[in-house]
Amino acid sequence: MEQKLSEIKGILFDIDGVLYIGDKAVNGAAETINRLKKAGVPCRFSTNTTTKSSSTLFEKLNRLQLPIEKSEIISAPQVAIRYLRKLNNPKCFFCVNDDLIHDFAEFQTSETNPDYIVIGDINDGWNYDILNKMFRMIISGTEIIAIHKGRFWQEPDGLYLDIGVFIAGLEYASGKTATVIGKPNREFFHLAVEDMGVSPEGVIMVGDDINSDIGGAQNAGLRGILVKTGKYRESLVAESEITPDMIINSVADLPAVIQI
Repeated sequence: MEQKLSEIKGILFDIDGVLYIGDKAVNGAAETINRLKKAGVPCRFSTNTTTKSSSTLFEKLNRLQLPIEKSEIISAPQVAIRYLRKLNNPKCFFCVNDDLIHDFAEFQTSETNPDYIVIGDINDGWNYDILNKMFRMIISGTEIIAIHKGRFWQEPDGLYLDIGVFIAGLEYASGKTATVIGKPNREFFHLAVEDMGVSPEGVIMVGDDINSDIGGAQNAGLRGILVKTGKYRESLVAESEITPDMIINSVADLPAVIQI
């Protein structure tokens, strides 16, 4: 897939695994972003991460010298906040870490009878006590909002289980289905495209997750370029029914692909 600059209306990047891994920027990531912006291509930077608040994530991107503005970040927690604002002042139980909880400060909370459980990552806080607490709320009528439902993510020393494991367990035990906010939710991609002021068919998603990034993007009308960094595994691509529009070694190769 080679697209000329005139045909490209915007680029949507995944962040973790595409632009950085752990505490190190991917080689060529900053240069690629700079070249796109210099060429006038709108860019947005998407993430399902629930381990960092918006401010903490932006500080990390700055520290890694990635030329990204805070207003260009589209995060699953931000979309979750927009979703909750439409629900007529709900009472919530937030299963999120201490950094992220500040982003949800505008909402009522309840430890006993919330309308919704909002689930993000709590790092090493996962245990039977917290899972049973949420399970009992759910079977008593509380609905589940999953900020995302990721299977795993990449750190420098390998793959780690993500929160989708716990959400799937709660769904199985309770018989209820979670509302999933982040990728691969079609509305997540449409929000990012709308923020760029363009149409989906002119946007390319660049990601390392064959399902959430590429499958989600294609389902929303975008094209998807898969990078061989982060959580990319050749075996996972071979097993998937999703076919990327293109596979490249890393984000550093993107300018050549789109002829910038």
